Amino acid sequence: MKTIVPTENETAHREQMQDLQEEMHAKIQAAREKRDLVIVHTGNGKGKSTAAFGMLARNVGHRRKSAVVQFIKAGDAAVARALAGEFLEWHYFGDGFTWDTQNREKDVASCRAGWEKALEVLRDPAVKFVVLDELNVVLQCGYMAAEEIIAGLKTRAPGKHVVLTGRGAPPELTAFADLVTEMREVKHPFAEGVQAQLGVEF
Repeated sequence: MKTIVPTENETAHREQMQDLQEEMHAKIQAAREKRDLVIVHTGNGKGKSTAAFGMLARNVGHRRKSAVVQFIKAGDAAVARALAGEFLEWHYFGDGFTWDTQNREKDVASCRAGWEKALEVLRDPAVKFVVLDELNVVLQCGYMAAEEIIAGLKTRAPGKHVVLTGRGAPPELTAFADLVTEMREVKHPFAEGVQAQLGVEF
């Protein structure tokens, strides 16, 4: 996309916006293919799960049956309550952060149970949108292999978008995905000793 150059000149601004409009319309016209997407949110910055839950809210709002399978975390009750209803199912498999559990065998078992549930919702044709929250962390920790996850994603029922969140997404997964966004931390109050905030971090 063309870079927008700030200008206070009305004529120059209008010409710039007309060029941009033509470019965007041409791209929209050229986009003919419609398919289900695998989306990855990764990186060390905040907002990976939050962005996925925003898409979740949109799908639930469109009355599309959706499912969340949370790995590692002990659930996100506030979001689940806000979106609760007939178009959402929520499953969590984890006892909290890996540095708190300090039990690899138990963590692997929880992740394996979560993946079995994930396969179930991936293959359910009624479910149209799936969030696999923190699954990238499962791969980063070596609890499961990327090849197994990719193989499972390939078995999903048609008409289903899937979002995988968490830092450390492996190259195999990002190569397989249709859309990859890397959140980059620029500044975070936690580094300055500020506590996690209700409604922001949890």
